[in-house]
Amino acid sequence: MGRVYNFSAGPAVLPEEVLKEIAAEMMDYKGTGMSVMEMSHRSKIFDEIIQTAEQDFRELLKVPDNYKVLFLQGGAHLQFSAIPMNLMKNRVADYIVTGQWAKRAYEEAKKYGTANKIASSEDKTYSYIPDCSDLPVSENADYVYICENNTIYGTKFKTLPDTKGKDLVADVSSCFLSEPVDVSRYALMYGGVQKNIGPAGMVIAVIREDLITDDVLPGTPTIMKYKTLADAGSLYNTPNCFCIYTCGKVFKWLKAMGGLSVMKERNEEKAAILYDFLDSSRLFKGTVRKEDRSLMNVPFVTGDDDMDKKFVQAAQAEGFVSLKGHRSVGGMRASIYNAMPKEGVEALVAFMKKFEEENA
Repeated sequence: MGRVYNFSAGPAVLPEEVLKEIAAEMMDYKGTGMSVMEMSHRSKIFDEIIQTAEQDFRELLKVPDNYKVLFLQGGAHLQFSAIPMNLMKNRVADYIVTGQWAKRAYEEAKKYGTANKIASSEDKTYSYIPDCSDLPVSENADYVYICENNTIYGTKFKTLPDTKGKDLVADVSSCFLSEPVDVSRYALMYGGVQKNIGPAGMVIAVIREDLITDDVLPGTPTIMKYKTLADAGSLYNTPNCFCIYTCGKVFKWLKAMGGLSVMKERNEEKAAILYDFLDSSRLFKGTVRKEDRSLMNVPFVTGDDDMDKKFVQAAQAEGFVSLKGHRSVGGMRASIYNAMPKEGVEALVAFMKKFEEENA
């Protein structure tokens, strides 16, 4: 079997050009006689890799000079604790709960102070983004937290919430580098790279410098202090070297593609192909309120569990893999990140039409 169309939500599809480059350098990176997997993170050659990766990332996202970029381990789940430990000076934070990961972050924050759920879409299985234009933001909240794109439920904040002057903290894992963003509107944004940027095992965090201080909650582990990591240039301990190297390749690929404005156009075009079909289908239907649909994650159902299973199995046999929805919601989900080509989405829709004709 050749390459499949991989619709996994993460770890997810990577650009083929990048995979080929990595394969070519696997045994010998630039004449060093060794793989990046084998080299010291303190070496001159790796220093060049991490510096170039950060520079390209900054250029892509237009990161302002007063923000640090950190390459962190522990996944998004570690940040659910690190954020309150570093930022909850008044021991109060407001959370907008639009899915499982925002809910987990909210539950974790309760361990460190008062976490207020100021908006939620739990009442309709997180199938929409609540109105965040006039929120009951707490007077002494240290920050307002969102998960900007909800991987499981396929929703996306199209407009950032009005935080009434409070710092905005965002988990952007599944929409990272999929479109241009104004970084200055966030105090901190972070994302696991395994969805849209690289292999699993790393988070990239973009943090406004004034938030990086020694004033953290008592008992904060040294490795979880943003100041420790920022002062050491993400090299306080051995980082995920191979992941940083791969992400660096993806940043070069994104720049070669034309940057984030071009990616946004491509992603809108791909998503429209799938959503337009779902809106006209007799068998399949999308589960998200139209105005809140994600460009990255597209959940859909037939309305019949057995038919859903039949579809997932038939799709797998045809080389469309990882279409099963998250175990908490069932149904199907197609994740169509940056590296998913338009042809992949077109081929999926053609297969869905055929399946519908045979089963509707």
